[in-house]
Amino acid sequence: MDDIKPSKSARKRAYLALQKLGEELIMLREPDLLEMPLDEDLLEAIKEARQIKAHGALRRQKQYIGKLMGALEDPEPLREALERLRRK
Repeated sequence: MDDIKPSKSARKRAYLALQKLGEELIMLREPDLLEMPLDEDLLEAIKEARQIKAHGALRRQKQYIGKLMGALEDPEPLREALERLRRK
């Protein structure tokens, strides 16, 4: 009986945390972004988000970035790399 799924609220909190992490990545300077351990699709999505000006389109792109990050096996290396950048 260890197959208990997280609640819908817990899944939503986790998804929103990933989306917030993605928003922080969008705000990084280009050299800092290139140092991050990002896969090619995620890096491309972040670069696209930087060029979007329309609010609705940017919101959808941020959701897409959150979805890509959710597909990662472990987003913790990204969080750690971002934390190291903040400490600089």
